[in-house]
Amino acid sequence: MSNKLLVLQSDFGLVDGAVAAMIGVALQEDPTLKIHNLTHEITPYNIFEASYRLFQTVEYWPAGTTFVSVVDPGVGSKRKSVVALTELDQYIVTPDNGTLSYIKKHVGIKAIREISEVKNRRKNTEYSYTFHGRDVYAFTGAKLASGHISFEEVGPELPIDAILELPVVETSFTDESVCGAIDILDVRFGSLWTSITREEFYSLDPDYGGRFEVTIYNNDMLVYQNQVTYGKSFADVRIGQPIIYINSLYRVGLAINQGSFAKAYNVGVGSNWRIEIKTI
Repeated sequence: MSNKLLVLQSDFGLVDGAVAAMIGVALQEDPTLKIHNLTHEITPYNIFEASYRLFQTVEYWPAGTTFVSVVDPGVGSKRKSVVALTELDQYIVTPDNGTLSYIKKHVGIKAIREISEVKNRRKNTEYSYTFHGRDVYAFTGAKLASGHISFEEVGPELPIDAILELPVVETSFTDESVCGAIDILDVRFGSLWTSITREEFYSLDPDYGGRFEVTIYNNDMLVYQNQVTYGKSFADVRIGQPIIYINSLYRVGLAINQGSFAKAYNVGVGSNWRIEIKTI
């Protein structure tokens, strides 16, 4: 089922040779692989962000694509190394540290196998404990993507329910409000992407051009409160004005037209950052 497509994600950045080493290992396995980068700018150690970026991306790639995601603060510990087969028939090679949370919840996982490091680790690297991205994940990913091993040859099957999952904020409702978390940023532009789906927001019967009271809390501290227009796109408000919109993943976003909402109000992401949208 492999299609020779290998997509890499990490928190390594591109300032040194780590990513190039992973690519080199993959090309040693099969020089005809087509290797692409999802991103290498994940915030260091941020497993949630890695999970979200996979969810943001995988459905746009063909069946048979192999993803390697290495955000691994527990490298060298007893955490498992796994390959997940998604409901879209793609492979995700990653530590079992929560990275698969969003894929399991929103895409679906058919099966999980633990990587057998006896068979699927680069030779003569058994005394190196800190670069599994090169020695285990890129290597195994390349073997899968090239068809040199089958999914069954990765290693023993694990129960899907046994994988580590990150806590997810559930959306809450009242008759006049919907409340969720700020999951992640549209980084370059500073827009906020929330956990609130389009369907959940539409429980408030919004109309384009309508206004809602938006409140943002960091734990119990009030960070932002204002009336904000709901629009189709950023141009529906004046430059510098805030807007509620539905993003490309069909979730509620909050932006400033041609500005960074995150920088303007020092807003962060994660389960402690809550957002409430309320009818006026």
